[in-house]
Amino acid sequence: MSPETLVAEATATLMPTAPVAPVAYDTADFDQYVMSTYGRYALTLERGAGCCVWDTEGRAYLDFVAGIATCTLGHAHPVMVDAVTQQIQKLHHVSNLYYTQEQGDLAKWLIEHSCADRAFFCNSGAEANEGAIKLARKYAHTVRGIEHPIIITAHASFHGRTLATITATGQPKYQKNFDPLMPGFHYVPYNDIAALEEAIAILDGNDNQVAAIMMEALQGEGGVRPGDVTYFKRIREICDEKGILLILDEVQVGMGRTGQYWGYENLGIEPDIFTSAKGLGGGIPIGAMLCKSFCDIFQPGDHASTFGGNPFATGVALAVCQTLERENILDNVRARGKQLQEGLKAIAHKFPGTIAEVRGWGLINGLVLEPEIDLTSSDIVKAAMAQGVLLVPAGPKVVRFVPPLIVSAAEVDEVLKAIETAMKAIA
Repeated sequence: MSPETLVAEATATLMPTAPVAPVAYDTADFDQYVMSTYGRYALTLERGAGCCVWDTEGRAYLDFVAGIATCTLGHAHPVMVDAVTQQIQKLHHVSNLYYTQEQGDLAKWLIEHSCADRAFFCNSGAEANEGAIKLARKYAHTVRGIEHPIIITAHASFHGRTLATITATGQPKYQKNFDPLMPGFHYVPYNDIAALEEAIAILDGNDNQVAAIMMEALQGEGGVRPGDVTYFKRIREICDEKGILLILDEVQVGMGRTGQYWGYENLGIEPDIFTSAKGLGGGIPIGAMLCKSFCDIFQPGDHASTFGGNPFATGVALAVCQTLERENILDNVRARGKQLQEGLKAIAHKFPGTIAEVRGWGLINGLVLEPEIDLTSSDIVKAAMAQGVLLVPAGPKVVRFVPPLIVSAAEVDEVLKAIETAMKAIA
């Protein structure tokens, strides 16, 4: 069954899309005028519907990248089309000098569907994490009396591309040539509680300098590594014992991606602060930093964002949130996630010595290659593209599967067939 047939069957609820004649695009102009900050594949995409996208040559692809875990409802979803249309005709931006109902309504939905009490809105995950870092530092200075606050993060983590968030990111490759980095960060191995406790003992000494522990519930860019329940429960205990703030970066795994609204729900704990972006707006740029009331200590002038929380972005994000709830999309995430993971494990059994394991939660799954082989995640991504499937690496040895949360059983089956074909061609 072709992607074109799948999109017609599995996205029948979408607005009808008239055939579009392919329009050739010369990427030489793009390369001449756009900075080379991305290594782009030789593929120009021009439209999408549901879980399918089309290139300028008219070829269809099943999109299991979804804007890197961002297009929650897929492409051209009627709810988003309607929300975008209605909001742009009503009010799109007036600044945070005034109240807007859309921002308040989105904050209310997020608070009612999480452990948080307050929300701050911005434009991206990096900005949300910046806000969390600033909030933790102010709390450390003004509440705990810490002179030089330290935030502990994990090796192989990823928290953003700003100067503070690449410092928080425990991957030297993202930090190279951007020094001097921000002070006040320390890294520990992920899912290693003994290493964390040792670090806290050394860093704290008699001065209690550890202000916060900042972790991803599941490391996305770091190789689709789920957090260990025992590890995170012990972190929560340590934070409670010492007054340390627990920050969870939910930028990639929040908004239903794991089969729960939030990644922390898979771990049996609650953070003091958590961040969201990516899937929150379904592809419309928005970020949020949420916290519990005891650490809601920002005052006017402490932090701000010109575009953050504008009625356009929050209005569309609210529509995405309401659709997740109204259409019970989390049920689909759990069912399709189980189907995808079981299918990938079946493929892994057919390629011993090539595929080491499959790991993940819900609709964020990683196909992990054996470390000693020459095959890389990029090799598989390219082979899958030739079969009409878009995937994204999560490091050199992990292929990430993050489709829209509305993906159908038929689409998952089609992708699994394509992956097996791709593996046979290159393994």
